[in-house]
Amino acid sequence: MTIKQAVACGLLAMTPALTGCLSLSGLFTHTHSVLKTRLPDVVYNSTLDQLLKQADDRSAAIQSMTVIVQVVACSGGSLKGTVKCNNIPFSGYIIIGKPEQIRLILNLPVIMSRAMDMVSDGKAFKMLIPPENCAITGSDVVTNSSQKGLYALRPGVILDSLLIRGLEPDQVVSMTQDSWIPQQPKSRKGVVEDPDYDIEFLSQPQGQVAHTLRVVHIDRVNLLPWRQDIYNADGKVETQATYDKYQKFGEINFPTKIEIQRPLDELGLTITITKATFNQPLLEDQFKLDIPENTAHLTNMDDPTSGTIKDPCAVHGTQSPH
Repeated sequence: MTIKQAVACGLLAMTPALTGCLSLSGLFTHTHSVLKTRLPDVVYNSTLDQLLKQADDRSAAIQSMTVIVQVVACSGGSLKGTVKCNNIPFSGYIIIGKPEQIRLILNLPVIMSRAMDMVSDGKAFKMLIPPENCAITGSDVVTNSSQKGLYALRPGVILDSLLIRGLEPDQVVSMTQDSWIPQQPKSRKGVVEDPDYDIEFLSQPQGQVAHTLRVVHIDRVNLLPWRQDIYNADGKVETQATYDKYQKFGEINFPTKIEIQRPLDELGLTITITKATFNQPLLEDQFKLDIPENTAHLTNMDDPTSGTIKDPCAVHGTQSPH
């Protein structure tokens, strides 16, 4: 027998011993528990072109809407160290008229007097806060990052969250696939993990660089959006909206629970729709908000000095509950 043959035989003889050692539990491997999931019973497939057409069709189907809502508002976050939410929802309604008209009216819980009235044409906004005899005006874009909570809220945030736009001419798009776990009862065994399509809308590339504008997550169980992430110019998520409890209103399938998170502004809104009417004629005065002459405090948030005030209503008088 040659030396090479002897070495080969020796290695073969050692194989059972090595296999036995490597398979010994606890010596070379360990096991830990993970959440056990299963796939849904039905999962739909779609192409990017089909999903974009569905998005365009959903957007085109809504020319106007009036919804009666209940709203829970939360302010605060990790920077403040606390989060404060109203225990009893505000009631009110939201009116939307295309292209960018929106009005939001909320009433105080229990006593049902006007808590806030806000309107925008997509360029400028007005917000009236009657309990504090205070009003705020300015452009529809926050220019001062020190403004947080209610005072950083602009009507366009709600508009962009409620109505998911399709692909615009100056944008490019890509699609990936992922999965998510919907909220389910804790006692349920075999948690369902839903696959989804993630459609990323990007700006036109400048050279080799394109910026993410928003990502729409489509649940493959029903091919409906379950989340939308909207990014700012720095690539940070400025709005994250999740959609749940879809309901048919005539031919329009619309979510009746929308959760809006504004992490940079430390603001959260949960909007529950109790009644909705779509594509009815709207009157011009439905988007008209006059600031009363006896309003004690009027702040223009575009003013370099006034715009730096973090709490423009409270600074003039009684501390705002928001």
